[in-house]
Amino acid sequence: MRREAPPGRSDDVICFSHLRWNFVFQRPQHLLSRCARDRRVFFFEEPVFDACDGPILTSTADPSGVTVVVPHLPVGQDRTAVDPPVRALLDSLIEIEGIQPGVLWYYTPMAVAFSGHLAAPAIVYDCMDELSGFAGAPAGLRDAENALLARAHIVFTGGRSLYEAKRHRHVNIHPFPSSVEVPHFARARTRRGAEPADQAAIPHPRLGFYGVIDERFDRELIAGAAALRPGWQFVIIGPVVKIDPETLPRPANVHYLGSKSYDLLPDYLAGWDVALLPFARNDATRYISPTKTPEYLAAGCPVVSTSIRDVVHPYGDLGLARIADEPDAFVAACEAAMAEDAAERQRVADALLSRMSWDLTWQAMADLIAQIPRKDSPSCSITSSLARVSPAPSRPSASLPAPARRC
Repeated sequence: MRREAPPGRSDDVICFSHLRWNFVFQRPQHLLSRCARDRRVFFFEEPVFDACDGPILTSTADPSGVTVVVPHLPVGQDRTAVDPPVRALLDSLIEIEGIQPGVLWYYTPMAVAFSGHLAAPAIVYDCMDELSGFAGAPAGLRDAENALLARAHIVFTGGRSLYEAKRHRHVNIHPFPSSVEVPHFARARTRRGAEPADQAAIPHPRLGFYGVIDERFDRELIAGAAALRPGWQFVIIGPVVKIDPETLPRPANVHYLGSKSYDLLPDYLAGWDVALLPFARNDATRYISPTKTPEYLAAGCPVVSTSIRDVVHPYGDLGLARIADEPDAFVAACEAAMAEDAAERQRVADALLSRMSWDLTWQAMADLIAQIPRKDSPSCSITSSLARVSPAPSRPSASLPAPARRC
């Protein structure tokens, strides 16, 4: 049954993402869950290839209010010919749900190939990473980004260095570095009760990292630091993707605890003596702005990082992150971090964090979107409520037909 959009409404948001909603809770989830407090948000993921008979869509109502939509294409589908069936599925979603797009929000330029026929008063490119520098980047990504930049009304970047690299390519581009939910992570400062079971037996000092473990993770650095300090315990949290797990260093003092939910991260941080950002220096990390940096500081942890530009400035400049790239220097930085004046570090960190939040980031983005010139037409207006932060309404799960079944 078709679910009607509210009368006169043209502020629905369709987001096209290369990231899965339920993979790691990060920038898209923070922003779009806030957006969903006032309007319908459809998070359209890249296809998976598990349909038995023909293309289908699945649709799930996330507790945040976001509707997560996944195209399922047939097993054995030609991976070079996915755009026509995905476009057909997208059009069917719009028809069935009565979507009137007010915003088309892109994280992946590759989605332009199947969504370029759509129009909206606001087309947003939230460029959170330089995807062309990542391992396995799809062919044609740079051309697709050029096409998206030509269509977009506004561009956001995930950090200052990425902004500097892109600023000449669009007239309406704005940097929005990673932000933080301070109260969530500040729980680590006052945690009471038992530690997580898989960390409780690990001795101190503990030096921890959480995040996606891929080509950005400096395996040689961790191996070298672990060898130099066999009495230190390195706690690594997160999924391993795009690299062979067998290539990870596995001495007795390096502990891989797997993925943990966003809700549980403060419980792990509470037991760390130093929080690490052991990023390799390569094409994939050249422009990153790690969300972990302010999260670590909000948790009260001293931070040691490799020389990632958006960590050096401002965190290194303010003395909130020690910077080192080689194992011996990294170990020395960690020793200094464990010996530093925690009260003074927290005073400086809290002053910086008081000006940061995902609520403020979303508000600023929404205000900029609201300033995009539009035609004087009810179907081409985005109400100023885009910028409001209000309680999330309850939403029923989308109901989409299933002309074919998943295997």
